[in-house]
Order: sequence, then C-alpha cells, then structure tokens
Amino acid sequence: MTAPAVRALRVTVPASTANLGSGFDALGMALALHDELEFAVTGGGLAVEVSGEGAGDVPTDERHLVVRAFRAACELVGVEVPGLRLTCRNAIPHARGLGSSAAAVVAGVAAGFALAGRESDTSALQLAAEFEGHADNAAAAMFGGVAIAWTHGDRYRAVRVEPHPGVTPVVLVPAEESSTHTTRGLLPSKVPHEDAAFAAGRSALAVHALAKDPSLLLDALDDRLHEPYREPAWPATTRLVRSLREAGVAAAVSGAGPTVLALPPDGVVPPRVDTAGFETRSVPVDLGGVRVAPLG
Repeated sequence: MTAPAVRALRVTVPASTANLGSGFDALGMALALHDELEFAVTGGGLAVEVSGEGAGDVPTDERHLVVRAFRAACELVGVEVPGLRLTCRNAIPHARGLGSSAAAVVAGVAAGFALAGRESDTSALQLAAEFEGHADNAAAAMFGGVAIAWTHGDRYRAVRVEPHPGVTPVVLVPAEESSTHTTRGLLPSKVPHEDAAFAAGRSALAVHALAKDPSLLLDALDDRLHEPYREPAWPATTRLVRSLREAGVAAAVSGAGPTVLALPPDGVVPPRVDTAGFETRSVPVDLGGVRVAPLG
C-alpha cells in the first residue's frame, strides 16, 4: 500500500438514463445533472456529510455507497487512506431511474483511482459495474455521452458513442420512488421470439438515431422487451410514455423508472401532453463523464 498522490479531491459525476427503449442493460446516456463530492484524506476515522437529494435517508457511516466504492477502489489500486472526510452535495434524485447509485459508485471509484494518480479506465469500469450488476449507467457516468455496454465472460465492457447535437433530453420526474430490484422481479424469464427480434432491431436503430439521425428516435425507442411488463409498478409512467409517443415525441422509461425520458426534436414537451404529477426538466447530454480535480 502506498500513500495518496493527493490529499483532497473534488469529484463531479453526472446522472444517467439507461435502457433507452429496448437497450436493456446495454444502452446508457449521461445527463448534465450532477452530484458534487469532496474527498479529504485525514489521520483517522470517517466523517460523511450529505446535503440535497438523499439527505437524512442515506447512511453516513461505512455503509454509504460512495464510501464502499471508494474503499474498494483504494484497495484495488493499493492506496492507504487512514481516514476520510466525505462531503456530498447531491442533485440527482434517488430511486427515480436516473442513475443515482451508479453516480455514487463511479464517484467513489474515480476518487480512489485519482488518489493513486490514475485515470478511470477499464479496471475502474469493471469495479463500478460489479457494484451495479451491469455497466450501462456506470459507463455513461464514467465516460459521458452514450454508452454501449456488454459482458465478455465475467468482464464488463463498454464503448462510448458521441451523441448527435440534436439529441435534446427532457426528463419527467414523479414524486414516487421505485426499486430496481422490485421492477426487475416483474420481468419474465422468457419473451416471444418476435419480441426479441423487435428489441434487437430497435436497440440497433437507437444507436444510429442517437449518434447520426435523431429523426428516427420515435421508432428507435419503442420497446416490447421490458417496459410492458413493468407497467404494474408505475402505470402513470406508462401512460405518460404513451401520451408522448402519440404526440410524436420519442419517449421511454428511464432505467427502472419511474422517470420518463423524452427526446423532443426541439427540446420542448408539447403543451397538449398532460404531465401532471411529473416535474419536467430539460437536461442536456453530459459529454465529459466523471471529473476529478485536486483541492488545495
């Protein structure tokens, strides 16, 4: 174990939206909605302060997800941290399908790597994805832009795709929270071959539409693979997705829900769409991913 290369860091990490229609556990996109965290190496002990989203709800001891990811990263890169003071200023809503847990993990991993003087790389992605169980949100938060994630054996892999400047995300966030574990439990173990073929075509089209031709997004974000099965968990979300699509706006459930991702051509949700119960936010694509800067 070695001493940290720096003693204090500021980490800025983006939210993310995943699945993007049929790209289940495979497609993610970073959003310019950020948590900001400060890590300071101390002589001993742990102090965690949380403000904003999750304040008063998340643990402030070794169970904190950022702390757990940070400890794992420090062990992986061989950095000894006798004590830690962590300050979290959270803007990413928790349990809404906007990648808050992936952002927490990526922030902790990136900080651990930075203390060793290392950039986040494929081994950092592997560690972050192991926490998440899939790499779509983690890769988007780590590298920015659009991420295509997959597994090769027990290894998590991802590539970054530059999004078209005409991709203009709007997220519609309800007050209620959701659980990825619960909503995954609604998915069947098998789907009809016709639906699997539909999903393969639409997820491939989604990559092209996001990178080259946003006019195809309405078709590209259509899904039969997971969204119909999750409707009982969030019927209002499903109704809003349908309403947006009927109005000609590409829309999908964001991650495990209940947030809705819309990609209107002009970045504006048509006023004829009833968005009651949802907070509408225009959130550009984050192109840079997690950012780390030394303090002091």
